[in-house]
Amino acid sequence: MQVNEKMVDHLAHLSRLEFSPAEKVAMMADLEKMTAFVEKLNELDTTGVEPLRHMAQATNVWRPDAVESSMTHHDALSNAQNHNGDFFLVPKVITREA
Repeated sequence: MQVNEKMVDHLAHLSRLEFSPAEKVAMMADLEKMTAFVEKLNELDTTGVEPLRHMAQATNVWRPDAVESSMTHHDALSNAQNHNGDFFLVPKVITREA
């Protein structure tokens, strides 16, 4: 693949970047190195190699999604420092200034 100034300008526009002339020359050189590396990978014989789906062989182990009983209302309030029987009572933290 030939990297030219038009391609760098197009990529800069897509990525919303601006390059000075010196930066543009450096970017063209870097892009040519990258494309040469990828083209070098095309030389590898990959016959018989399975496509890679995951980087590791480990898989997620999910627990079954089952409905279980939860804490009762009484149990939830049993350790509350202050409650009125139905709700937790907490100090007022927002005050309205008149």
